[in-house]
Amino acid sequence: MLIDTHTHLYVSEFDNDRDAVIARAKELGVGQFVLPAIDSETTAVMHSLKNQYPNEMHLMMGLHPTHVVANVEQELAHVREQLQAHNFVAVGEIGMDLYWDKSYQKEQQEAFALQIEWALEFDLPIVIHCREAFDEIFEVLEGVNDKRLRGIFHCFTGTLVQAQRAIDLNMLLGIGGVVTFKNSGLAETAAQIPLEHLVMETDAPYLAPVPHRGKRNESSYLPLIATKLAEIHNVSYSEIIKITTQNAKKAFGI
Repeated sequence: MLIDTHTHLYVSEFDNDRDAVIARAKELGVGQFVLPAIDSETTAVMHSLKNQYPNEMHLMMGLHPTHVVANVEQELAHVREQLQAHNFVAVGEIGMDLYWDKSYQKEQQEAFALQIEWALEFDLPIVIHCREAFDEIFEVLEGVNDKRLRGIFHCFTGTLVQAQRAIDLNMLLGIGGVVTFKNSGLAETAAQIPLEHLVMETDAPYLAPVPHRGKRNESSYLPLIATKLAEIHNVSYSEIIKITTQNAKKAFGI
C-alpha cells in the first residue's frame, strides 16, 4: 500500500470528480491519504471528506504560510480550537513562503514558531511548507531545542546540505512530482539521501509529475514518483513502497 502524505483532495479542483479521483488512486494501490490544512475556510470540507472516508483520510491542522495575512490572530485561534476539539495526525501545513509576498514575513515566522509549540504540546509532528525561506525556517527550527520536534519537509527541493540539516532536526523529506522534472536537480539530490529519510507525496492538485506536468495532479500519480525513486536509488519498486510507507506510518502514527 502507498500513502500519499500530502494531498489537497478537498479543494474545488476536485469538486466534479472527487470520488472518481480517490477510486483511481485506490485501484493503483494508494490506500491512505494525508490532508494538509490551509485555513479556516477549508476546515469544514476536510472534516466532511474524513467523515466520508474515515479509514482512508487523515487530517492535519494548521495555518498555511501564504494565508498568514491581516486576520492571522483569528486564524490561529481557529487552529488552536480545532487542535483541542479533534484528533489530527500532524500540525500542518505550516512554515514560511517568501516567494509570493514578503510583507508578512515577521508574522509568518511568528505563526510558524507558535504552531510548533502547539505541535509539541499535542505531541504531533509538523509538516513544513518552505518556499525561498530555508534560512528563516531553520532559524526557527534550530531555536526550538526539543527532542520531541519531528515532522516532514513537504515538497522538499533543497540541496543535499539543506537535506542533511533537516534530517539532523528529526525531519523526513517529502518527495513529490518535482523529482521527475528534467532540470530540477531534485533527482540527483534525492539519489544521495537514504530511503529511511524519505516519504512520498503528490501535493495534488499541484505539481503533477511527468508525463502529466502542467495538468491537474492527483493521488493516482503517486506510483510515478515511486517508480522514479526506484530508478534513482537502483532498488525495486516494492522496496520503495515498503520503506516509504513504513516511514509515513511511523511519522503520522497511522
